[in-house]
Amino acid sequence: MSLDPQVVAYRAARAAAGTPPLYTQTLAEARAADLAAIRAGGGDVEPVHEVRDTTVPGPDGDLRVRVHRPAGDGPLPTLVYFFGGGWTLGSVETADGICRRLANATGCQVVTVGYRLAPEHPFPAAVLDCHAATRWLAEHAAELRVDPDRLVVGGDSAGGNLAAAVTLLARAEGGPRLAGQLLVYPNTDQRAALSPADEQDPLLFNRHSVDWYRGHYLADPADAADPLASPLLADDLSGLPPALVVTAEHDPLRDEGQRYAQRLREAGVPVRATCYPGMIHGFFAMPGVFDAGRRAQDEAAAFLREVFGLPTPPADTPGTATMGDER
Repeated sequence: MSLDPQVVAYRAARAAAGTPPLYTQTLAEARAADLAAIRAGGGDVEPVHEVRDTTVPGPDGDLRVRVHRPAGDGPLPTLVYFFGGGWTLGSVETADGICRRLANATGCQVVTVGYRLAPEHPFPAAVLDCHAATRWLAEHAAELRVDPDRLVVGGDSAGGNLAAAVTLLARAEGGPRLAGQLLVYPNTDQRAALSPADEQDPLLFNRHSVDWYRGHYLADPADAADPLASPLLADDLSGLPPALVVTAEHDPLRDEGQRYAQRLREAGVPVRATCYPGMIHGFFAMPGVFDAGRRAQDEAAAFLREVFGLPTPPADTPGTATMGDER
């Protein structure tokens, strides 16, 4: 299928503006441009009952986390969300719009983890940070009013890769017990691959982008064979939590995401997999530009409500900001 008309318009606007690919910029420039692009494409900022920043212990110092909490005094089911950005870009700010909407649309709490970035902190730093934060939330549930029996990990792009890796670590190390995994166009195979010419468009996320991020994250190319870097290469995927895997038709990561969903299914893991036609990498984070981004976020919210056993919130109550919400 051809590019969605909204993608065509988005591509044309980038061409007219002369927007350079992130992989041609310095790290500082790319990090700033990534945040600006996500804010521009995220649509209206939804108020949430409470949004606050705090820290949790990590393997090499405290980790910043952002808590998005709907109304409710008691423990809430919690999504631990890992932002995208190729393990090199991104922050709790770049995932803020996604997390606000998922908190409102599900009635669950969403906690974003500010894991360490490459190349300053290459693999496996991000994986260890994300697992440590998830485990801490389960073991100290009362501190952030988490329901430890209803804990899901999720993320987009590199964040989806980290969520998948955390499920492997949690299974190997005896916890925490996870109720689900939300994987949005996840990297699952870090081995270099040849790609069709249509995946090299400099105005869109392409194979050069994938290689640039991988080069920052994997200080040793041999680390690509490690299942914590490439979950698709894990020998056994049985016993992992139910998954929603979202992919985009015109995304160089599409096939590896779909292969991972199939391998989970073959291992007996309940899986829902959706490929959005005409869409490109990054669409999930840009519901203000792509209608499909909003639909995909709605699908993610429905999956979360299902695994958490939550009812659908009223459509006209997006959340009310409190004194804890200063953003």
